[in-house]
Amino acid sequence: MTEIQKGCRRPSGRDARRALRSGPLPDYLKPVKPGLESGRYRPLTDADVNQIHQTALRLLAEVGLADAPESGVEYLTRAGCTVSDHGRLLFPKALVEDTLAKAARHFVLHGQEPRYDMEPWGKRVYFGTAGAAVNIVDPEVGYRESLIKDLYDIGRIVDVMEHIHFFQRAVVPRDIPDPFEMDFNTCYASVMSTTKHVGSSWVHPDHVKASLEMLHMVAGGEQKWRERPFVSQSNCFVVPPMKFATDACRCMEVAVEGGMPVLLLSAGQAGATAPAALAGALAQEVAEVLAGLVYVNAIKPGHPAIFGTWCFVSDLRTGAMSGGSPEQALLSAAAGQMAHFYDLTGGTASGMTDSKLPDGQAGSEKALNHALVGNAGANLIYESAGMHASLLGFSLESLIIDNDTIGATQRTIKGIDVSEEKLSFETIKDVCLNGPGHFLGSDQTLQLMQTDYLYPAIGDRKSPNEWNELGGHDVVERAAMKVREILASHYPSHVPEAVDQAIRARFPIRLPREQMLAPAGIDGGVDQPKVIGIGERRA
Repeated sequence: MTEIQKGCRRPSGRDARRALRSGPLPDYLKPVKPGLESGRYRPLTDADVNQIHQTALRLLAEVGLADAPESGVEYLTRAGCTVSDHGRLLFPKALVEDTLAKAARHFVLHGQEPRYDMEPWGKRVYFGTAGAAVNIVDPEVGYRESLIKDLYDIGRIVDVMEHIHFFQRAVVPRDIPDPFEMDFNTCYASVMSTTKHVGSSWVHPDHVKASLEMLHMVAGGEQKWRERPFVSQSNCFVVPPMKFATDACRCMEVAVEGGMPVLLLSAGQAGATAPAALAGALAQEVAEVLAGLVYVNAIKPGHPAIFGTWCFVSDLRTGAMSGGSPEQALLSAAAGQMAHFYDLTGGTASGMTDSKLPDGQAGSEKALNHALVGNAGANLIYESAGMHASLLGFSLESLIIDNDTIGATQRTIKGIDVSEEKLSFETIKDVCLNGPGHFLGSDQTLQLMQTDYLYPAIGDRKSPNEWNELGGHDVVERAAMKVREILASHYPSHVPEAVDQAIRARFPIRLPREQMLAPAGIDGGVDQPKVIGIGERRA
């Protein structure tokens, strides 16, 4: 047989099986999936949880919250709050308990496509972006101001990341100085960039009203929007410690009336705007979010609200925020436990590395935080990808790298299947008594390599020689290549052009239409394969 004939041999059965294993795997067979059940890690005992709850109730009843808007005072006093001699709204224990009894549970957070709907209750876990970074970490020029095009590009990448399940606004468009236009275009760019669930925020109630009008147009009418609201409001309704944020509260009122789910976000910083003692910081933030829950239910009982205890941490040497610290991991994990205690959909933050670049520090801090917070069972884990410098910078390359880290975290959440089949007695017996003395080619190994083992999309497992022969690229370089590939090929088109033109005729859109269209010859539709490698298995 000639060398040419050898090279042209017919594919063997093993080749066919190898090709099958390297192809797309049905969702139900994948090693990890959105909404895995978690909760194995518990930094708080049951007694600890109860003590924090009781302290939160005392804070609400005896200290209360200041600075509610007039409308908020009306809603809350009508519900049962009283005003103290210090002018603060006090929340009786019975009112809080009654609110907890009627608060919304088991509500879906919808995507524009139903396949991205999330069911964030119990101990199901989903990861997404968030934040208000004012800089992009550019691998070529360093830090630069973030633009509206950056926000749109981040959403485009999230749209094809298997392990990033929702997209909340991650950067502030610094090229849009007008507050209304910034709020409106942030929401617009987000919903145009992905069909996954979107979160955004607003600084004035009129901005929310205008955005709702736009969302009705995208949904095909107000009724269709109310049936499947695919945007939630991220609302910092409090200014810790224990004060309402007036404009944010008014924005919340509009969102509730408009059928938009609300993330009730308390972001106290331990050692600065919350006690340095971690238990005290958690108790304060639980109290603040419970006050927000009473507020929402006073407007509309049973409205979808996310219990958003985002307990941040200070480096006590400087007072600066430390998003990658072990204390941050503990507080965020404990926040997940408190949401479980109330049986509420809980949201918290993880992945906010202190590192300025996608380097070893970033990887270690993100991995530690995700492993603990993810395994604590927080339902919605925000700011989990792309963030740097404790929320001041965002890296597109890290978005790609963090997708791998989150996938690996999900695999630890899934745990080990200790079934009769997986205990492998017969497999071990067969290999030892009848087989070759190893498991490399066994039927079980070939089966489980697809369903039980997760492979990195951008991480490298090659030998040093092979890695060097292929260019010796580090993970940031590989991620940068993947970013360029995605942005050159993936142009979401889920919103019809006629609807987009109607929106542009009605509102001041600052994202040029030509930047949202695929170049001639490229099909960038959301149903196309788009990007090979991200989230796919390897043979």
